[in-house]
Amino acid sequence: MNDLIMPAALELRLLNDYQHDFPLEPEPFASIAAQLGAEQTEVLQLLNSLQQQGTVSRVGAVFRPRSIGASTLAALAVPEDKLDEVAQMVSSYPEVNHNYQREHHFNLWFVAAAPDEVALQRTLKEIEERSGCKVLCLPLVEDYHIDLGFDMTGCKPKSAAFIESHAGAPKQPYLPSEQENRLISAIQSGLPLVERPYRAVGEKAGLSENEVIAGMRKLIRLGVIKRMGVVVRHHEMGYRANAMVVWDIPDDEVSRLGVCLGKLEYVTLCYRRPRRLPFWRYNLFCMIHGHDREEVLARVEEMRQGCGLQHIACEVLFSTRRFKQCGARYARQAA
Repeated sequence: MNDLIMPAALELRLLNDYQHDFPLEPEPFASIAAQLGAEQTEVLQLLNSLQQQGTVSRVGAVFRPRSIGASTLAALAVPEDKLDEVAQMVSSYPEVNHNYQREHHFNLWFVAAAPDEVALQRTLKEIEERSGCKVLCLPLVEDYHIDLGFDMTGCKPKSAAFIESHAGAPKQPYLPSEQENRLISAIQSGLPLVERPYRAVGEKAGLSENEVIAGMRKLIRLGVIKRMGVVVRHHEMGYRANAMVVWDIPDDEVSRLGVCLGKLEYVTLCYRRPRRLPFWRYNLFCMIHGHDREEVLARVEEMRQGCGLQHIACEVLFSTRRFKQCGARYARQAA
């Protein structure tokens, strides 16, 4: 518990209460400040400071995987003496948004996203050729809970409606218009922390402030934008044990057990991905963040007992190093 950061009241409210439902209005930070009894300049300065410290990754849109473009989780089994070199190479790709070392034979895990499947496969092929390691490609098959909103108070239970609305097999990816592509390109790295961020986005994308707000509302309505708000980094918040738990579930039981796991308060991600036999036997994945390894392992045991998984094979892949973490890039950067 010594590593737990205890932020001041305003910082806690900003980090905890505005991970979802960020205001879509011309001066969102003024609206937040009014709700918190603070000044707009104070809110902006604090968010800028938290972003510089790394506590906040960005403020803005989080896109639902495979709702636009193409994306996948992938892994490499890299010889230890080449791991740093290969990790640096993988992180250099703008298509790669997350890149972690984990405790496993497959020791380098990354997420890649691209405007389309052709571009995604081209990136994976290049990484395979340059690393000399076979890429284990594990695209999303079905999701049961993908949020990454993170309750820091322990008082805000998951919404059943939210879980249900985000569960299921991915739909056919939405094909954005040319104008929407410009908007996505301008917001995918986060909103600028200025008084009128949507006007600043519009200047970058060649759109009016009203067109930006209307376009973002449409993408939220379509489920392309999964949430709008403050994106925090768990490690900097004191949750230093990050584990991906993978399960070998009978195929006819995956959906039922995935829903069961996805409803647990401490599970931040839960989804089905394909097996890749003989190299990879697991088909159900979930993420847990804790203050230490013991807390995470205790949660795994709770999962076993709570969802009847006592006899199901699983592995707990703790993350040991974070090489890259940023928002996914689904559109080419605007000039």
